[in-house]
Amino acid sequence: MRLIIRLIAVAAILWLALLFSGYGILIGSHNNAAGLGLQCKYMTARQIVTAQFIHSESGIVGISQCPLLRKSETVIDN
Repeated sequence: MRLIIRLIAVAAILWLALLFSGYGILIGSHNNAAGLGLQCKYMTARQIVTAQFIHSESGIVGISQCPLLRKSETVIDN
């Protein structure tokens, strides 16, 4: 029982941190536009946000993979 309460408390603290910081955590990604684009999906405290990036395997032009954390457009405390 204590473990369940602790897990719920940790999840609530993480959700509040995402809410007030405006960051999102990567939940999925895939290539689009014939491999030239990369679409990344981030879960924020309020919604799921999709970001488009230019993709290259080397990372010289664009990015090679999605960042784990990403700042969203809106922050709750502005």
